[in-house]
Amino acid sequence: MTSWAHAGTQLRDALGDLRPVAVSYLDAPPPGVEKFSGTVPSGCTFWRLAAEGRAFYTVPSDFYNCPVGSYTHAIDLPAERAGELEQVLGLMIGAGYLKMEEVPSIPRLPRAPAITYFAPLDAAVVAPDVVIVTGKPGALMRLQEAAIRAGAAAPLPLLGRPTCMALPAAIAHGTVMSSGCIGNRVYTNLGDDELYVMVPGARLDAVAEAAATIASANDALRAYHTERRESLTK
Repeated sequence: MTSWAHAGTQLRDALGDLRPVAVSYLDAPPPGVEKFSGTVPSGCTFWRLAAEGRAFYTVPSDFYNCPVGSYTHAIDLPAERAGELEQVLGLMIGAGYLKMEEVPSIPRLPRAPAITYFAPLDAAVVAPDVVIVTGKPGALMRLQEAAIRAGAAAPLPLLGRPTCMALPAAIAHGTVMSSGCIGNRVYTNLGDDELYVMVPGARLDAVAEAAATIASANDALRAYHTERRESLTK
């Protein structure tokens, strides 16, 4: 078992129902892994496919249908499609969803990856650069607390739109929580009762090790607060 698969087992044993997806940014395809075939409407659609059990790699052109995802992954759209990012931003700004002055502060990868590999964490054949963890707020609260205990949490607030900016943010700064965005929720079928936590691959083992301690601490504190509520409620 790889160290990252073991970490995934530790996280699920400690925190419950989570769906971790490994994302790796590579210079060459992993041996024995098939290239993604087909088209998708967004880069985050690949997250859903991997969470459903598929493992594959993509090339920059697979992101072209997603101007915002291309932007956060430092992928330049071809000349004939270069105006699509401006069009999408114009829609967002015109709808009051985004302000133009916010765009420069959106985290991006430092360079476009030649290959982006997606797989369920347990099945990944190369170490992840970042792990996308989907789950209910209670489980992700404990995951974020494990990251804090491990010294692997980013000094950033809860992130919002666009959801895909949380991947470069996690790699650069540490574990982050994201509320998701409407586009991501449409393309991934993320539930209204679900959120994301992105864990940098370099700190995954430390976060997983801390998860059991945090789970035990939460059980103890739940019992304490439940008893206290009952004793002080009249």
